[in-house]
Amino acid sequence: MALRYIRKIGDPILYKKAKHVEKIDDHILMILDDMAETMYSADGVGLAANQIGILRRLVVVDVGDGLIELINPEIILEEGEQIGQEGCLSVPNVTAEVKRPKKIKVKYQDRNGDIREIEGEDFLARALSHEIDHLNGVLFVDKAIRIINEDDEKKTEAE
Repeated sequence: MALRYIRKIGDPILYKKAKHVEKIDDHILMILDDMAETMYSADGVGLAANQIGILRRLVVVDVGDGLIELINPEIILEEGEQIGQEGCLSVPNVTAEVKRPKKIKVKYQDRNGDIREIEGEDFLARALSHEIDHLNGVLFVDKAIRIINEDDEKKTEAE
């Protein structure tokens, strides 16, 4: 496993749509392992392959309940809505209020190529939606209701 460089806002690869993974092989599994290590090292809760410069439909998420790996994830159901604060490893020092589904169902493939479904509510729904947006070239700031710059908040608190 290896730490990968996380691409930052402005990098063109973050705005491109990731390609379907046709074959799950050792290379794809290595990328998933590297993504998880990179996400944990950066104290993130999710990472999409675009964020490390790879245009493949791969996502890792851990909202505190253990690692979830998704290959070729596809949202098949969205219910309700929630508005909450989000951040992103590719957009450092910025958070924003973003509207997301309250509940989500995602169809994906696991490491073995088996088709699975996962349902998430609240924070997990937010994380899955956020990461799948990355695969479609969409950043959370593109959907923001209100941008919050953490550096500005810290200056205000100090004054």
